[in-house]
Amino acid sequence: MLALLGLAPRQAEAARRERSLLLHHLHTGETLNAVYFADGRYLPEGLGAFTHHLRDWRVDRARPIDPELLDLLWALRQRLESKAPIQVVCGYRTPETNAMLRRRSEGVARNSLHMRAMAVDLRVPDRSLRSLRLAAISLRRGGVGYYPASDFVHVDTGRVRYW
Repeated sequence: MLALLGLAPRQAEAARRERSLLLHHLHTGETLNAVYFADGRYLPEGLGAFTHHLRDWRVDRARPIDPELLDLLWALRQRLESKAPIQVVCGYRTPETNAMLRRRSEGVARNSLHMRAMAVDLRVPDRSLRSLRLAAISLRRGGVGYYPASDFVHVDTGRVRYW
């Protein structure tokens, strides 16, 4: 799996030991810096913390986050060589929230992977949106959507595709 992440040997070795993420949710104002993987296994308490952090903030409901999504965010931050927190625009969405957003915007998919806790819309403040998009595409780990007018990039753990 680590070879697929496209990491340098030193980064790959670090990934085997421990993975953590620093996220700042733009709508809740919450910041989370937590370890979700250590000693060759995912940590239930870390996964739980990220599940809560990436919840549908509109209705305060969560769904267990896809650990591969966290790995994708971790690899993206490594690729960007950023120390800044990943800014979360949107994580998990309930079907009701997704339907409401679909009524307001053409850019919301009917079967969005946000509803399966497999997608995040994000920014990285010390990197351009274009750089973020290119880094996400280079990982070849899922879908990458580019929304410059809304100032975010979408990443997900579905099939590899770009828009």
